[in-house]
Amino acid sequence: MTNTTTTAAGFVGPAELGPLILEPVSALSIAFNPAVSTVVYITQATNAYRFPRVAADPTAQWVNEGDEISPSDATLDEDTVVPSKVAGLSIITSELAADSNPAAAQVVGDGLARDISRKVDTALVGNVASPAPPGLGAQSGTQTYVNAGAFGSLDFAAQAISKAESVGATVTAFITSPAVALQLATIKIATGYNAPVLGMDATSATSRNVLGVPLVVTPFGMPANTLYAIDGSRIFTVVREDIVVDSDASPFYTSDRVAVRAIMRVGFGFPHPASVVKVSTS
Repeated sequence: MTNTTTTAAGFVGPAELGPLILEPVSALSIAFNPAVSTVVYITQATNAYRFPRVAADPTAQWVNEGDEISPSDATLDEDTVVPSKVAGLSIITSELAADSNPAAAQVVGDGLARDISRKVDTALVGNVASPAPPGLGAQSGTQTYVNAGAFGSLDFAAQAISKAESVGATVTAFITSPAVALQLATIKIATGYNAPVLGMDATSATSRNVLGVPLVVTPFGMPANTLYAIDGSRIFTVVREDIVVDSDASPFYTSDRVAVRAIMRVGFGFPHPASVVKVSTS
């Protein structure tokens, strides 16, 4: 939507009385949380990033002294990530850009950047159609655990951690939606007690952990009644360039308007899909 001095100057103009309140609330992408993924930055000249992997180890054997050792080769494979572009464009009048305090172009650009972070989260945890990069919901070879009924205990977490450990992975984060996080937060230590099973830490009120593993919550893209247990060292966020926000008046010279643009190129690598455990309720 085009912003003009008549529709927008009232809240970003020089007569501003209070701080600018941004809605929806700004949220950085969970893809850049070190517990969720390992971030890899590549140059703008690079089109893809490859993750070599060993699909099967060479085979060792017990042999008698002096006997021949049978040769065995490792099975090598690779996972290639081609970052996809997510972008936004907004048009404002030159008067609004010149008269605003804070600068309207910066306000609009920051809003585009925040929405890009939301789009990245949605792609990471979901299965968004191309040209978005494939995320957790699009991976084959992941492990699953169906938790009967609701999330009424933490048994699901123990099961997920065990499944990850069975393939040599270590769960560094659980990812879920606010609705499931609320279910977990309201589990009591026993019938008739009000104390939550997740505990209470007055020194770190905002930290949430399940069996010692960080619980990461995102309202964007998570399937209902679903939780992912992941090893952040085996999931990669490949960024070709960070979020670039710029403005240019030349395309709209005759109408005296300014274009504000935000662009990011990002993809995800899952070289070991078996390290991902999807937990869902029946």
